[in-house]
Amino acid sequence: MREFYTEVLELEVLGNFIGHNGYDGIFLGKKESDWHLEFTQSSEKAVHTFDEDDVLVFYPISHAEHERILDKIHQMGFTLMAPKNPYWKINGRMILDPDGFRIIISPLRIKHA
Repeated sequence: MREFYTEVLELEVLGNFIGHNGYDGIFLGKKESDWHLEFTQSSEKAVHTFDEDDVLVFYPISHAEHERILDKIHQMGFTLMAPKNPYWKINGRMILDPDGFRIIISPLRIKHA
């Protein structure tokens, strides 16, 4: 999971913890931003329930970053998927992360349909 979000999506490790009340976790994001993603794990098996409209959308900050990410996705053999939402069929590229969650990479400039 860590490698996907740091190497492919170019997020940074902002912090982590080990053994806090039975959980290990990592914080990923961009240092200059006021948000982050937190991923946790424990000894219990995770049960995920989500549908085709549950997606994380990432907007790279430049055309160069957008192209780098798409190149890494291609090089690592991720399969592009067709999003359910017609808007994202035009304005993004969708793949599954290692846990099976839908990720959309959208260009900086959005085309409005």
